[in-house]
Amino acid sequence: MGSLDGAAGPGSYKRAAVAAPAPAPLPLPRSSAGGGAAPRRPGMRSRLARFLLVDKVDYLQWIGTAAAFFFVTILVVAFLPGSLVLETPAMLLPSRRASAGGVRSRTHPLLPPDLDNGEGLAFEPTRLRERWARERREEAESLAELGRPVKRAGARKPRLALVFANLAPGAMQLQMVSVASVLEAMGYEMKVFSFEDGPCTNIWRTIGIPVEILPVDTKLLTSVDWLDYDGMLVNSIEARPVFSSLLQEPFKSIPVIWTVQESSLTHCVSDYNSSGRIQTLGGWKEVFSRANVIVFPNYILPVMYAALDSGNYFVVPGSPAVAIQPDRFIANSYDQDVRIGLSLGPRDFVIAVVGSQFSYGGFLMEEAFVLQAVRPLLQQYRSENSTQTGLKVRILTGNVTDKHRMALEAISLNVGFPRGAVEHVAVEDSDNLLGISNLVIYGSCLDEQSFPSVLVQAMILEKLVIAPDLGMITKYIDDGINGLLFPRKNIAMLTQVILQAVSNGELSVLGKKVASVGKARAKDLMASEAIEGYAVLLENVLKFPAEAITPLTSGEIPLALKQEWKWHLFEDVKHLYHMNESLTDCKILQKIEWHTNRKDDPRSSTQKIDEAFSAIAWNEERLNGIMDAKMKLEEEELKERSDQPHGTWEEVYRNVKRVDRMKNELHERDENELERTGQPLCIYEPFFGEGTWPFLHQGSLYRGIGLSSKGRRPGADDIDASSRLPLLNNGYYRDILGEFGAFFALANRIDRIHKNSWIGFQSWRMTARKVNLSKNAESAILEAIQTQKHGDAFYFWVRMDQDPRNHGNQNFWSLCDAINAGNCRLAVSEAFQRMYGLQLDEDLNSLPHMPNDGDTWAVMQSWVLPTRSFLEFVMFSRMFIDALDAQMYDKHYQTGHCILSIHRDKHCYSRVLELIVNVWAFHSARRMVYVNPETGAMREQHPLDGRRGRMSIQWFSYATLKSMDEDLAEEYDSDHPERRWLWPHTGEMMWQGLYERERNMRQQEKERRKQQTKDKIQRIKKRARQKTIGRYIKPDDAGRLNDTGTVD
Repeated sequence: MGSLDGAAGPGSYKRAAVAAPAPAPLPLPRSSAGGGAAPRRPGMRSRLARFLLVDKVDYLQWIGTAAAFFFVTILVVAFLPGSLVLETPAMLLPSRRASAGGVRSRTHPLLPPDLDNGEGLAFEPTRLRERWARERREEAESLAELGRPVKRAGARKPRLALVFANLAPGAMQLQMVSVASVLEAMGYEMKVFSFEDGPCTNIWRTIGIPVEILPVDTKLLTSVDWLDYDGMLVNSIEARPVFSSLLQEPFKSIPVIWTVQESSLTHCVSDYNSSGRIQTLGGWKEVFSRANVIVFPNYILPVMYAALDSGNYFVVPGSPAVAIQPDRFIANSYDQDVRIGLSLGPRDFVIAVVGSQFSYGGFLMEEAFVLQAVRPLLQQYRSENSTQTGLKVRILTGNVTDKHRMALEAISLNVGFPRGAVEHVAVEDSDNLLGISNLVIYGSCLDEQSFPSVLVQAMILEKLVIAPDLGMITKYIDDGINGLLFPRKNIAMLTQVILQAVSNGELSVLGKKVASVGKARAKDLMASEAIEGYAVLLENVLKFPAEAITPLTSGEIPLALKQEWKWHLFEDVKHLYHMNESLTDCKILQKIEWHTNRKDDPRSSTQKIDEAFSAIAWNEERLNGIMDAKMKLEEEELKERSDQPHGTWEEVYRNVKRVDRMKNELHERDENELERTGQPLCIYEPFFGEGTWPFLHQGSLYRGIGLSSKGRRPGADDIDASSRLPLLNNGYYRDILGEFGAFFALANRIDRIHKNSWIGFQSWRMTARKVNLSKNAESAILEAIQTQKHGDAFYFWVRMDQDPRNHGNQNFWSLCDAINAGNCRLAVSEAFQRMYGLQLDEDLNSLPHMPNDGDTWAVMQSWVLPTRSFLEFVMFSRMFIDALDAQMYDKHYQTGHCILSIHRDKHCYSRVLELIVNVWAFHSARRMVYVNPETGAMREQHPLDGRRGRMSIQWFSYATLKSMDEDLAEEYDSDHPERRWLWPHTGEMMWQGLYERERNMRQQEKERRKQQTKDKIQRIKKRARQKTIGRYIKPDDAGRLNDTGTVD
């Protein structure tokens, strides 16, 4: 659904073509005979018949129909002044979605008033379909503009995550098990996640889908790396806690399809507004807008959830919940009590009249016509000994008022039914009514888009169904096979159909046979549409990477797989009819909202602190504070009394400047930082967003480095990479560089922040996959570093041959092509040409040789090497990335597409950068050592002895790279080029001329200070001095002054 904004807005309810008013009848041919009275009467009768939509009508039937029509009209005027719809609003649209003609009151009907004649409505997800079409069109245009073909390697299956609140048996589990079975046959690979275990765990494992139980503590972010999956299918309102991580980076881009089958939240929205809980309502709106698509099983729920609509509603009709609900009645069968509750006798023949879920103005008229059609059955139920009849009609209605009851009673009495024979029944008793009824008549002529669920329930209970020949009904009911149909435009035929179905006061043989066939077909009536609907959704929503195999399309699904639900898998599960009925009112939702608010509310941390201090003896704390204040005061007084050495003004000036320089660096050093200074190694974990927090380590060996100033862990000793490298404030380069943004930020004046001799990196995604370093592996690496076991080595612990993207154990360049749309070698070749100014062969045989000798390579940026070697690698990477950027920036920045991805991708060449460290390490003659992340066992890969003659050391040596780096720095420093150039923004620029200029500047600063000192001394010497005023003469012992002592 695109939206419900306005009557003509995109995604709103529109008139369906099939529900347009019937065309005017053709004019009758004029009689060739003379104008006598006899020839004209048949013509008049035919016109009247067409006017009443009846083909053959006798005069008695016409008189009765006309009388009923005028009587209903009188009742409408007498009892229901104004519009019928104003008194029967089943559900209300928000006032903000009123039409442009003005703001409507809260009594605005669900359907427009001009639909009183029963015209149909069409619900179209306009915004979604327009967006999908626009994305396909833009993608085709962008790929055509690239000028180079992209291809899919197909190395792995596309992965889906299915998230549930629990694994209790119910309709949701049955539906998703059936859908998942078909998706698996189409080529998808799936995994189930749930917050609670249940009996359905074994069912999922039976069909080969693994199950993982998520932590119950929803105050913490879910510790699952959702980036491993190409899409997510979230099921049920109760699964909302999973969005606590999906609303955070880096999981905001994961496609999410959320299936909502409950209506409980709709009853709470008005309570939130009335009670002023705007924050709670805003939280639900945020979650609903996060999902790419919200899927509903029918067309009534999108209207009920209109207040939360953000243009992403979609309807996939069909759910086994409709087929399971009658099972509850069968399991709790108490026919006698139900009949008493509905004012029915034990032998009454009950006709249930049902209709559309929508409220519209013409429904009372339709009820009158149905009662008129049922009236001939009264002759079969007249009793000789009693004035009471055994025929009872119960009309299922959503909102019943006293005026409606009065009108219905008047109509039934006028038609000929005795008092009490015709009554309304509330929707809450629909299961009971359908369970004890003998015949079900669908009396609504409103042409909807899906088969009415109430008819499915009736058919499951083996009730004979009689319905008009509407398009959505004839699609599933064959007349005389699994139901009986009557012409919509000839309602008089309903009487004949009813008489055909009822004989001698009970169902006829034909009626029983049709009802039996209907029960057999109803259980899987719309399974094919539902399963195919999810397949279509996945085709439009998911964008698979180049290494993923393209699954089958919805049109390629075998009919045998999708035509029924997987009932046989639930045969051993008891109480299947208990359909997750826990969400029945707003109180049940408070548990979900409480956990979410605890996490999102910043005051929760303050509450935790207060709870932590609640057990402290506050009296003792107050006394300690008083003693500390007294001691501090005494120390200050003693300090004032003691002599303080006074320095020169130059020393004071230097001290003040020193304090200013250190002001931003003053912080309390925690235990981890103190321990880190004494270690030879520090492993950094680059991260972006709060979603990665559960995967980051806390310890002296590890330190986080955030790629953005937002989403940093409070209280943690993390590094802000964007403050060290301003380039990362640009979202385009932050996304495209990935971990290399952290590399460049650390290498930029590295001595100010990293003082260890070795440096390492570990991707947080490895922690999520449980392949991070264990304590044994950490100890093994530290021991190898301290003993210099392998010298200047490159240690890594994530193998390429065990990577999920490398199913076929491909060689280095083949895997690089597979994950980069087949253009990895081409991109690397052009980058090297730009770097070195060389012309490589067109067949790409001149690429650096990466042997396939049985050993493996490093992936996922998890490795350790000496700090000096790391700076050399950064020097190489800066020039390589600058060459890639010059090659791809223009088209990628404008369109979002590049030759290294099939679809729009903001991480264009990040997969090339993931592997380029192997090229540098191999051809710069570093020893490459694999470390088992569990045991710490080490094994050298591609030994140096076997590399001789296969390395391009001349292009990767430090001297070559340093010379190239200085040339670039000289060009930028001397020429100041105005072209767009990435390299100067990725780190420091150093060359000999810059060293000399800085040395000259320091020398000039030193000379300037010397001159200032000399000038100051000269000013002191030339300062005017005051003459002595007098001289003091000390008297002798006799108290007389010395004769020679004078006073000037």
